[in-house]
Amino acid sequence: MAPPEKQPETAPPSAQTLEASAKAAGGKGGLPPVHLWDPPYRGEIDIRIARDGTWYHEGTVITRAPLVRLFSTILKLEDGKYFLVTPVEKVGITVEDAPFVAVDFEVSGSGDGQVLRFETNVGDSAEAGPEHPIRLERDEDSGEPAPYVMIRAGLEALIDRKSFYRLIELGAHAEHEGASWFGLWSGGVFFALIPSAELP
Repeated sequence: MAPPEKQPETAPPSAQTLEASAKAAGGKGGLPPVHLWDPPYRGEIDIRIARDGTWYHEGTVITRAPLVRLFSTILKLEDGKYFLVTPVEKVGITVEDAPFVAVDFEVSGSGDGQVLRFETNVGDSAEAGPEHPIRLERDEDSGEPAPYVMIRAGLEALIDRKSFYRLIELGAHAEHEGASWFGLWSGGVFFALIPSAELP
């Protein structure tokens, strides 16, 4: 188990300060190299990402799409916790489920040559495959399925309902670990989602 996060010596930055630092550190094109940054922890900031992908600051929806996009590029997952990171500061935020939502996808190829390319609510894209797996969880109480796809650096997207229904239409049966499963092919990988025996 990782040691507890060291308590900050100063108050966390404001959202405006964080925005300025992120803009100053951002490169031209592509994502900033947050994996190379190890700034001091400055505490928690009242930013929350709801399950539907909406970002809130101090209980108010962040309506500026460019700001949401900017913050999403400096998001980092460490030891199961989410942080916004710049070269000079790291602050914790709250993420209710996954930090992103996959709102659409494109299909190319077919069968085991099929490729699924997902688009997120913050402008990222990822082709499902060995480095971007798809997984399915079920709510312990309701049994409701929750599908996810890995986007980058441990950050997943919850696949929205309309996209999940489309994926089910593309699903196939295949042997996986000695049993028959219903799942999806993408990038040369079969992602087992539901045991075939559980299907009606």
